[in-house]
Amino acid sequence: MVPFGSRPVTTHTVIRFEPGESGLPGPSYLRGDLIQLLPKERLLEPLARPFSDRRMREVCIAIRRAFDPDAPAENPRN
Repeated sequence: MVPFGSRPVTTHTVIRFEPGESGLPGPSYLRGDLIQLLPKERLLEPLARPFSDRRMREVCIAIRRAFDPDAPAENPRN
């Protein structure tokens, strides 16, 4: 699980989402550096993917950069 926060943080692992884009009422900040494990028992049913393919690539890059700060900021396959 990758958490969202409501306070702006400026790092290479944070992505800003506009109000409503994440399903939350205000601006939200996805924290790729704060990954949390989710036990299988909590996975009840698959949820529809609310983000576009482009946004999901941004999330993957933010997570990768949390582990490798020298990773490219963009997907080279774009």
